[in-house]
Amino acid sequence: MINRVVLVGRLTRDPELRYTANGAAVASFTIAVNRQFTNSQGERETDFINCVIWRKAAENFTNFTHKGSLVGIDGRLQTRNYENQQGQRVYVTEVVVENFSLLESRKGAENQQQNSSNTNDYSHQPPKKSRNDAVNTKSDVANSKSGDPFYNNSKPIDISDDDLPF
Repeated sequence: MINRVVLVGRLTRDPELRYTANGAAVASFTIAVNRQFTNSQGERETDFINCVIWRKAAENFTNFTHKGSLVGIDGRLQTRNYENQQGQRVYVTEVVVENFSLLESRKGAENQQQNSSNTNDYSHQPPKKSRNDAVNTKSDVANSKSGDPFYNNSKPIDISDDDLPF
């Protein structure tokens, strides 16, 4: 039998880290995953999926992610139940995360968070040139002289119709 879940999405809130009576770390969070198709109004719907992660992985996940982080998770689907204070049986279905991946750099996540809160931020500066850039420029010129057609990716390549295989 197979019980495997792989998801890529964004956290809807900061992960909530707790510890059991035995001292085991457990974090719970919700991941928002966009559907691949649009509804009849042309809008893309989103599923909000509850997840739980245990032990050291839970502590690491909590330390390195926050609301809005793009993450990939791998785990299994689990359904548990308990009796609440009113005596009713409550069923909970969640993904038990076994592995996770951070899918954007910490700097990229911070930039995205800043851009969403301040859309008129014009403080971005172009990268500064270093001494190594001059060396790279000389080698680039040497490559262009040797006939490398992929020397400058930002400009179109001149290819005749006779060179195309179709």
